[in-house]
Amino acid sequence: MMIKHSTSVDQSDRKVPYNLRQSGPTPVQMLISTRVRKSPYWHLSMEAGCWRATVYNRIYHPRGYVKPEDGGAMVEYEAIKNHVTMWNVAVERQIQVKGPDAEAFVDYVITRDATKISPMRGRYVILCNQYGGVLNDPILLRISKDEFWFSLSDSDIGLYLQGVNHDNRFNVHIDEIDVSPVQIQGPKAHALMNDLIGDQVKVDEMPFYGLAAAKVGGRDCIISQTGFSGEAGFEIYLYDSTKYADDMWNAVLEAGKKHNLMVIAPAHHRRIQAGILSWGQDMDNQHNPFQCNLGYQVSLSGKGEWNKTSDYVGKTVLEKMKADLKDGKKPYKLQLVGLSLGGKPIEEYAPDFWLVSEDGNEPCGFITSPWYHPEQGRNIAMGYVPFDGTLNNNGFPIGNYGRKFKVHLPDIYADSPGVPVDAEVVPIPFTESHNSNTREVVDK
Repeated sequence: MMIKHSTSVDQSDRKVPYNLRQSGPTPVQMLISTRVRKSPYWHLSMEAGCWRATVYNRIYHPRGYVKPEDGGAMVEYEAIKNHVTMWNVAVERQIQVKGPDAEAFVDYVITRDATKISPMRGRYVILCNQYGGVLNDPILLRISKDEFWFSLSDSDIGLYLQGVNHDNRFNVHIDEIDVSPVQIQGPKAHALMNDLIGDQVKVDEMPFYGLAAAKVGGRDCIISQTGFSGEAGFEIYLYDSTKYADDMWNAVLEAGKKHNLMVIAPAHHRRIQAGILSWGQDMDNQHNPFQCNLGYQVSLSGKGEWNKTSDYVGKTVLEKMKADLKDGKKPYKLQLVGLSLGGKPIEEYAPDFWLVSEDGNEPCGFITSPWYHPEQGRNIAMGYVPFDGTLNNNGFPIGNYGRKFKVHLPDIYADSPGVPVDAEVVPIPFTESHNSNTREVVDK
């Protein structure tokens, strides 16, 4: 097997560059051992036909139910586009911050204003380190005045939060709790949730990022109108999930029968269309918010809706970056952009960060999240290209729409073996979400 490697992409602003070696599919068998946790829903995913998995937050994470010979991931795509789906996302671990100083502590570690989040509401947030790198982009749930849950993407934020408060400066207790979510996503999500909890909660009146307490399968849950897709959706957070996983899961399956419910893997094809980022894939702790299109999450000193007078981790360096951008400087090398590209339909996860060049020769960037868009009849992707200083009307960096590139696809997707395909920078999201999703900007 020929293994190609690129060293021409300028990653000199990173301590650890992305590994851009092109290895292609490398058939291996995942070892299931006790070093990595099984979630409370693991056995239920097996019963539902899960045939492959990855590791996320040190937990085995189901990532496929329909095998390639039966249509693969695009069968699951049809289910989320036309009916309703349930995902095992117990890997989204819940880190509870509870105590008299919970609001002050949370406000210190996130870039937006925690004081504007009301009890029983959620928000998409980011946490940055002192260098401005994005450590995590969880959904933050405010359960009560003195209790928050960080519903994590893939990184050790629980340990980080405990480290921030190692001296007990804030009067809070911080730890993972036995709460595991599933996602209910698709156009029939409201109908299914009405059948599940309609006598307890007026589902159709829940605002996006709204929370509600309810029982599912007789077990206590928190319901949120959120999700990692562009479809209508909810998440069910089950209390004491190691005890009651079967009760909640089976109640959803039973209620879902008349709605054509299908258990599927997290719908990355649909989240790419919606422009939703995946931490560790589209960004990591060496990307700052501005270069991965999350600048709107950053509260800056001064007047306006994003004024946050309190200090928070990373504030000084982020304000310096924003000032540099305003002055026409380029405080980093690569910018995340949306791309429309040629080639044969990409209907499977990419095993590599496929390379991007300007002229078909030396790579200058790379693709992070590609997939085929059936409704638009084209391949789409998010990826990093050299930052050219283009800003939008709000002063945030964006891709220069219409800018041309070449994408070096594997031969299986290339129109001609070894010949890169044409690509063009386009706006993100590629398809508008049915919910406001991560693009909600204003704190209310």
